[in-house]
Amino acid sequence: MTTKTRVGLIYGGKSGEHEVSLQTAFAVSKALDYSKYEIIPFYITKQGEWNKGTPLLSAPQSATALAYEQSSSGRAMTAIFSGLQTEEKAQISGLPTVTSQQASGDALDVIFPLLHGTFGEDGTIQGLLEMANIPYVGAGVLASAVGMDKVFMKKAFAAEGLPQCVYRHFTRTQWEKSQHDLIMEMEISLGYPCFVKPANLGSSVGISKASNRDELVKAVAYALRFDRKVIVEENIDAREIEVAVLGNDEPQASVPGEIVSSSDYYDYKAKYVDGTSTMIIPAEIPAELAAELREMAIRAFQAVDCSGLSRVDFFVRKEDQAVMLNEINTMPGFTPFSMYPLLWKETGKPYTELLNDLIGLAIERHAAKQQIQYTMDE
Repeated sequence: MTTKTRVGLIYGGKSGEHEVSLQTAFAVSKALDYSKYEIIPFYITKQGEWNKGTPLLSAPQSATALAYEQSSSGRAMTAIFSGLQTEEKAQISGLPTVTSQQASGDALDVIFPLLHGTFGEDGTIQGLLEMANIPYVGAGVLASAVGMDKVFMKKAFAAEGLPQCVYRHFTRTQWEKSQHDLIMEMEISLGYPCFVKPANLGSSVGISKASNRDELVKAVAYALRFDRKVIVEENIDAREIEVAVLGNDEPQASVPGEIVSSSDYYDYKAKYVDGTSTMIIPAEIPAELAAELREMAIRAFQAVDCSGLSRVDFFVRKEDQAVMLNEINTMPGFTPFSMYPLLWKETGKPYTELLNDLIGLAIERHAAKQQIQYTMDE
């Protein structure tokens, strides 16, 4: 009898993207091969409680079925770490050693973090799993943190020489002290309309389009509900093209796909609610432009030291076909409306195979890190 790989799914979380994470977990749990994997769900509530569900024997009926409500934070955390800290791993991570008897029953082979936004996609859960020395799918601490913070992400892209739109950023304190000066600077450098975003959030949560000064002030106030730092970007008359990246040290890029939004711009509702935005896969663009986008997507992936997966988003200006890098998403959604798996499907990699590859990449990356020496030889 073949032993199944034990995969822990972590989802939900204290984030504005909690519901998106639930949808992602639902889609992934439906697509995983239950003859190959034993799936153990770990649901984090909006209040931060960790609730462990029973191992899934088949795909759940709905996303809400994955929202376990029992208060079992301690037991859920124990279930993740108990049995994983062998003596060798404990020496690396500094966590307590457990006995071999404890390690025999509940050990997970890999964690699949399906958390979007704050406390999940920003390096925090990745740091926890690094300390525990557990293999996990996706980007590491650095790439996750940089990819989540739009300001530092743009600085990393600028250092790589990747073209981007004009933007300005500021903190809540700076806004409160120098609102007039910041407004004047944005009106001069960006003009109207412009887009106002929380610096540390995804899925278009907290984003507004401002067409005048009053709307700008309201948009900043709205964005500050979700983060202490705000980024404001110029409006570009452009097509929105996205490329999926998969791999570790030798990443590959998918065919490009285009988003034609049902709204004025690709907002939360267009992404996750009405489902009426059009995805054109592959994008109807010249072969030379497609090659440029794929090459630039890999450069962006490597600029933040990413691993596993990411979706890289671009603007292609309609006036002159100039390419500008918008952002990288280190944990793109896997919902029925999501671009990432659809891009790989068109490239020749179906959903189940894609998930198999991601789990394999996680284990490969973890094995490579075990070669690192953390102490000096005397």
